[in-house]
Amino acid sequence: MGIKIDNIDRKILDLLQRDAALSQRGIAEKVGLSQNALWRRLKRLEEGGVLRGARMAIDGRALGLDLTVFVMVRTRNHSMEWAEGFRTHVARIPQVVEMHRIGGDWDYMLKIVTRGMGGYDAVYRRLTTGFELDTVTGFFSMETMLDDRPLDVSG
Repeated sequence: MGIKIDNIDRKILDLLQRDAALSQRGIAEKVGLSQNALWRRLKRLEEGGVLRGARMAIDGRALGLDLTVFVMVRTRNHSMEWAEGFRTHVARIPQVVEMHRIGGDWDYMLKIVTRGMGGYDAVYRRLTTGFELDTVTGFFSMETMLDDRPLDVSG
């Protein structure tokens, strides 16, 4: 970690990740700071790379995005050039909401959120077009049991 984080910073981070819509005044009151002191801390946390913007969470199911698939990918090509090309290719597919390079039997894990099996099939076809992938397999989520939990910033 690049910057020093104290207990007040930890309280600020915990509050923000639980509700990014809190006003600076509300956060300042909860952590016992003036609004100006809070602003300076937020700026330092942002410049230090700890805070990366704020956004609202959207319930995809309410929009008809009812299928989550975890796709495991294995490839025979492990060059950095190939990996960057694959990352760029995957980044062009908006239904892919996460991409991880992983260790173990698989090389990449993607999280795809889409509309039903037809939506997944379209993503699958797009994913596998233009790249030689050794194995691609999907694990379909039947139920999200924990989601978007706050990070433990207690130290």
